[in-house]
Amino acid sequence: MHASTSFRLALLAAPMALLAGCISLGEDPPDRLLTLTAEQTSPAGTAQSVARDEAIVVHEPEVPAAIDVNRVPVQVTATELAYLQDAVWVEKPSRLFRRLLAETMRVERGTVVLDGDESPLSSGTHVHGTIRKFGYDVASGSVVMQFDAMRIRDGVVQTQRFEASEPGVLAEAAPVGAALNRAANDVARQVSAWVAGA
Repeated sequence: MHASTSFRLALLAAPMALLAGCISLGEDPPDRLLTLTAEQTSPAGTAQSVARDEAIVVHEPEVPAAIDVNRVPVQVTATELAYLQDAVWVEKPSRLFRRLLAETMRVERGTVVLDGDESPLSSGTHVHGTIRKFGYDVASGSVVMQFDAMRIRDGVVQTQRFEASEPGVLAEAAPVGAALNRAANDVARQVSAWVAGA
């Protein structure tokens, strides 16, 4: 290889090396992702059939901006919020909780429960709601979930607030994720029982 050719290649390589230090193709993915899992699930092959007005439709809950992310919020003080290091949901908590709630209702109510984005049913029982809290509270060392549920059936609208918390949780991704899963299942069971009492 001629010296001039080597020199030109060196000149081309220098900017590339500089760019490599400046350009990021995205953050490294976390080692683990958190999800919500229903403690009870319907076995494969379970079939259910009901009249249209007996079915239940679970809609994706509303959430405040602090929860509408794939991170776990930490209430540091009454006016300060942070996010827990290394705690990343596989998708937004509102979608995870909708599926968990629907699965809990299927098992406990033994009826048809729909949880897709587009439901063909205008009749039946519709469950809406807002997740008010879903994270870690520093002052109490607890995970907290608070859910304002709304039940609509036959033109009648009813609301109720549900909450579950678990104290003594270490402020790390794995224990907080597991505790939030337990709290979400607790709230789902409460909501399921409330809907059944309609």
